[in-house]
Amino acid sequence: MKKLFVLFICLFTLSTATYAREDRPIRVDQLPAKAQQFIKKYFPDLKVALAKVDKSWFDQEYEVIFVNGNKVEFRKYGDLKEVDCKYSMVPAGIVPVPIVEYLKENHPDIPVIKFEQDTKEYAYLHSLNVDKEYEVKLKGGIELTFDKQFRLIDYDD
Repeated sequence: MKKLFVLFICLFTLSTATYAREDRPIRVDQLPAKAQQFIKKYFPDLKVALAKVDKSWFDQEYEVIFVNGNKVEFRKYGDLKEVDCKYSMVPAGIVPVPIVEYLKENHPDIPVIKFEQDTKEYAYLHSLNVDKEYEVKLKGGIELTFDKQFRLIDYDD
């Protein structure tokens, strides 16, 4: 029993050390091409403060932080995961049109400060377009969640 416990502790320590080394800074030109194009299109005038890759055992993600505090996260192949603009608004064109239309009708003149495309990991890893949700945070704290057909499924104020 003692040997099993010691083995468990050693494996845990080794896996923790391995995982910690996989979060490292990279250059912007080391991002997937899709992510680089996204940055050029939606944030052409912002200077990048830090770009980094976060590798886990089964996947990797990228994070780009701009000097003004905006942050963008991408999945393994450069697909958008999240845009967080704490001190400004999410650039036009990122939020899907049906959501923009809903917001114009129900929350006019309140800027979107965060947008997230949430796909369950299994669906994403297997290229399935299921269980996809879009989360939008408005200035003032209102958070709305839409399903893949852009129907409102959650409202948190």
